[in-house]
Amino acid sequence: MKRLFLVITPLILVLSALTARAELTIEITQGRDNPTSIAVVPFNWLEPGAAPEDVAWVVDSDLARSGQFAPVSRSDMLGRPSTQQEIFYRDWRAIDSEYLLIGRVSAQGTQMRIEYELYDVVRQRQAHRGVETGPINEARMLAHRVSDAVYEKLTGIRGAFATRLLYVSVTRVPGGKDYFRLTLADSDGARPIVLLESREPVLAPGWSPDGSQISYVSFESGRPAIYRQNLSTGAREQLTAFRGLNGAPAWSPDGKNMAMVLSKDGSPDIYLMNLASKKLTRITRHYAIDTEPTWMPDGRSLLFTSDRGGRPQIYRYDLRTGTTERLTFEGSYNARARVAQDGRNVVMVHQQNGQFHIALLDLVTNRLQVLTSTELDESPSIAPNGSMVLYATKHAGRGILAAVSVDGGVKFRLPSREGDVREPAWSPFMNR
Repeated sequence: MKRLFLVITPLILVLSALTARAELTIEITQGRDNPTSIAVVPFNWLEPGAAPEDVAWVVDSDLARSGQFAPVSRSDMLGRPSTQQEIFYRDWRAIDSEYLLIGRVSAQGTQMRIEYELYDVVRQRQAHRGVETGPINEARMLAHRVSDAVYEKLTGIRGAFATRLLYVSVTRVPGGKDYFRLTLADSDGARPIVLLESREPVLAPGWSPDGSQISYVSFESGRPAIYRQNLSTGAREQLTAFRGLNGAPAWSPDGKNMAMVLSKDGSPDIYLMNLASKKLTRITRHYAIDTEPTWMPDGRSLLFTSDRGGRPQIYRYDLRTGTTERLTFEGSYNARARVAQDGRNVVMVHQQNGQFHIALLDLVTNRLQVLTSTELDESPSIAPNGSMVLYATKHAGRGILAAVSVDGGVKFRLPSREGDVREPAWSPFMNR
């Protein structure tokens, strides 16, 4: 028996019984040695009654999770200013806070307005001010946008807190068939929504380049098939159902084509599907296994995993010339490549001393750096700003998600409250 839940948009009420099982929690395990101290003062709610969301707490948690900031505890704050006139810099210097973030939140009807200001405590001046507006029921996403702005101002890197995650959670049923749930959540694991529930496996979730659609592989018909689904309407379309393998869908950067793995003509090879016409073009023709395609950001070439050299390694296929070159040579196993938007860094699963870890390959210097020390690491997905890598791993005997910065300096875990989690996919930057 299979059940589909096509409640995709965050404007629709969350299915509470399902989301409780899919929710992730944050456990920071490693940060920078000298993080920047910042005080995020509770934002002043200007309306009667309780605020729908503690915006400052969301921002505080986002910045802490980045590992680059050490937010000041609210219990240590000597004041709660909400305007510039209420700021006494000596109070914040006394607790060694380098920056101060204050704000005010108001509402009119179903709309919310967040005004915020960032101050440099050392220089005693305003460093940034901004406004975020949107639906009240999107208060957390508005708070994430504040975090993005603060993060970018202080690091020079675009923030990725106002993005979403896809992942698959698995609930074990002793003596029976497991439950597989394809889940959509905020970047911090909050507000999870179950998009699909099935007693059959769900694999390889991915995002369209504008974040409006997703793709995945489902066995709900009894065989693997590739689907795409619109997140605003819930409409879903089955793209393939060939005999044999139908897997690893990957959207092209322009959203017009999808790379995928099919074995309908023999061994598994890479194909391109034109999403308008559904026309298929076979890209690789090799007796070995070619799988796990991913696009370079310019759309001119694909990376994929192949064992044509005897063991799984990463190769690049040039769509203009039809030539294939091997990219990885260090180690006997490299697979599941994902490329940062700068086109320079590639993250992958790399085997070292018999263990599977996440590694980063710099395509300019050809330097390979192992980022993780956990075991059985798999399915890396890189943040749209290129700063963090999300991956699946094992902890205390359970499947969890974890994240590591691209320099290996920041690490945190996102275990599920119930069941195992796997197959993470980090969204692109979301349209407002």
